[in-house]
Amino acid sequence: MLFSSNVFIFYFLPIVLLLYYACRWSRGVQNGILLVASLFFYAWGEPWFVLIMIASIFLNYLFALIIDWKRENKRFTKCVLTISVICNLALLLVFKYTDFFIRNINEVTGAHLPLAGLALPLGISFFTFQAMSYVVDVYRETGKVQKNPFWVALYIAFFPQLVAGPIVRYSTIDEQIHDRIETWNKFSVGVCRFIAGLSKKVLLSNNFAIIADHIFDSYQGGGCPISLAWLGAIAYTLQILFDFSGYSDMAIGLGLMFGFKFEENFDYPYISRSIGEFWRRWHISLGNWFKEYLYFPLGGSKVKNKDIVIRNMLVVWLCTGFWHGAEWTFVIWGLLNFVALIFERFTEFEYIQGHNFLKWLYTMFVVVIGWVIFRAENLVYAGNYLASMFGFFTNDWWSDSTWMFVKENFVFFVAGIIFCMPLGRRYNKMIVEKKVTTNIIDILYPVAMMLLFLICVSYLVKGSYNPFIYFNF
Repeated sequence: MLFSSNVFIFYFLPIVLLLYYACRWSRGVQNGILLVASLFFYAWGEPWFVLIMIASIFLNYLFALIIDWKRENKRFTKCVLTISVICNLALLLVFKYTDFFIRNINEVTGAHLPLAGLALPLGISFFTFQAMSYVVDVYRETGKVQKNPFWVALYIAFFPQLVAGPIVRYSTIDEQIHDRIETWNKFSVGVCRFIAGLSKKVLLSNNFAIIADHIFDSYQGGGCPISLAWLGAIAYTLQILFDFSGYSDMAIGLGLMFGFKFEENFDYPYISRSIGEFWRRWHISLGNWFKEYLYFPLGGSKVKNKDIVIRNMLVVWLCTGFWHGAEWTFVIWGLLNFVALIFERFTEFEYIQGHNFLKWLYTMFVVVIGWVIFRAENLVYAGNYLASMFGFFTNDWWSDSTWMFVKENFVFFVAGIIFCMPLGRRYNKMIVEKKVTTNIIDILYPVAMMLLFLICVSYLVKGSYNPFIYFNF
């Protein structure tokens, strides 16, 4: 079930909210309702996948309990932690990477091993990372062990952040599971945040997806006119931002409706003036996860020589690329970011004063090239598309299709570029600081939210194009 589906908006969410607030007399019952609703949400469409998630929850609950029970025996707890990490990674390897390894073995050796054809459980990368962070935090004593298995299950399976993040650390919501406060103000902010995210997804991302998918799918063999190739790359760049950040906004909004506060996951990444800054603004929870649970344990930057720093960064970016999908395109995309970050680190790029526009141009160039590789189905496709973007096929510069797409989607491109900038946040700050009159805004804001919601609903009801990028994750 997706947030941007009629079933979720008109049936699932209203029923869960009604039951949740009807049981305000008991936090335990409310948490139970959220847990049952989350399992139902996950089981929708593919019921047996929920058994995999329940098995993951149960195993990680036991690992954390054993670590806490035998805490004095450091060697034993370290051994249990290692087993838990292996089990979690094995789950990912089996379901996500089995066919990838078989395909590569066949290509290298000429063997004809049959593919396993395992379906990928939705959101497996997200809930596996959350489960791992829980056990590691208990081991490090940065998080308390939870002896009630149902609350561990609620943390891992809570439906707002289950499918596409943000990746929530247990220590950040441990207290909230037992002692959160629902207020009308929090609920109304959550509703507005959900509508804002839904609008990003339905009105912007889905329309950019039509352009990007048409261009990318039409020129897999290369030969795409240069202007059209760049337009497709830019459309995908906007699609993935509004798809992903829109989904995060909806998750944060849903959390607020139930009294939870999740950390921000996106911070206007396309205004960045370096790749380093971009990754501090893009998918913040994933970046923090790799930093906390992989980069720092490897030694981070506090090591004796630069060779080890390079090794640590290489490991992190290979894993980051591989985490996103079982294709070499994701690995190359990770390596591209690694090379850019190494360049910036050793030239102290971020500390160079001035030239802000050129720095932004460089950043967006790397980001757009990276998204083309990320979007491509394989390396040959990626190479053909990049060759088209730079005219290596002696392809034409102009295409009438370019003008047609721009003309028909001009409003969406303008809106997309505007919402890439933190204008809304600055305006909100001015309102909070009472630098602008709020009387008119108090009336117009809820009206605008209602209109946005009705427009989104009209798109969904008529069954407009609604792709889901996270199936790969």
